[in-house]
Amino acid sequence: MTILRQLFNNIALLTAKNKKLSMMLGIILFVLFPFALNNNYILHILIIVGIYMILGVSLNIVTGITGELDLGHAAFFGIGAYISSLFTMKIYNNFWLGLIIAAIVSFIFGIILGIPSLRIRGDYLAIVTLGFSEIVRYVLLNWQDVTNGPMGINRIPLPSIMGYRIGTKQALFYLVYALVIITIILVRNLSKSRFGRALVAIRENEIAAAAMGINVGYYKVWSFAISAAFAGVAGSLFAHYMSFISPMNFTSNESILILSMVVLGGKGSIIGSILGVSVLMLLPEMLRFVSMYRMLIYGIALIAMMIFKPKGIIPENRMPGNYKKISFIKASKAQEHEV
Repeated sequence: MTILRQLFNNIALLTAKNKKLSMMLGIILFVLFPFALNNNYILHILIIVGIYMILGVSLNIVTGITGELDLGHAAFFGIGAYISSLFTMKIYNNFWLGLIIAAIVSFIFGIILGIPSLRIRGDYLAIVTLGFSEIVRYVLLNWQDVTNGPMGINRIPLPSIMGYRIGTKQALFYLVYALVIITIILVRNLSKSRFGRALVAIRENEIAAAAMGINVGYYKVWSFAISAAFAGVAGSLFAHYMSFISPMNFTSNESILILSMVVLGGKGSIIGSILGVSVLMLLPEMLRFVSMYRMLIYGIALIAMMIFKPKGIIPENRMPGNYKKISFIKASKAQEHEV
């Protein structure tokens, strides 16, 4: 045990000093992990977790960065799933084209939902988004000629690349997590950009942001639209992975679950959203050995987290590194002066 601990410590020191080495090790572990695991059930759970990571990170744009309470994220999830499925099954069997169209249609619906945010916010906006989610679900449920109603859509084709069908759990794992990484990079760059800083300004004080020349309505609508587009991508992945979807996959409970993931992880924090998704998706599976009490333990754990970590597992930290150093130096000098 001592030799193993020392070996891990040496690896940690090497990777901390060399970022390229740590990146290479990460890529190697990512490539080898699905084959080393060789457990289809665990890979299935991890693939679903990856899809929900895209949902959590995308909702973080509206709820975490912009500060708007959105209870309709499952609607865009469902729109993406149905649009991609119907396109590939009835128009043209191309997964990637279906995914792009799902993102575009979800983007358009995101603009439609974002328009009410120009006049209302807070609890009232939450009710509007919840209502939108229910409208979408009832359309999926009752438009039987197109959506097949409560029977759902089955035999959805698996994703493919250049004619190669991605049918194994290992290949699907790579596909989903490649898109997770792309989503994280894009949302991180968005949050660090001028656009992201404008959204944070709106979240902190909408009146002050408008006084500084920020077009509040424009940025709000765009934040809803971008968030919806990523949810559409997640919906497309979900549909083509599961090969079956129904309106019951996209209820308001799903919206509340995704929102809980963002809040638990830490609003505004991308790493927090990823951890929040991982905890809420993996914890019930880890507690299966106590099947009678697992949801009770799950609920107690969530309540405890909200009491002891009210800002989430990893709260947002937007203070620049240089500012931190200056603050630390000033505080140190003040302490020296007092002594």
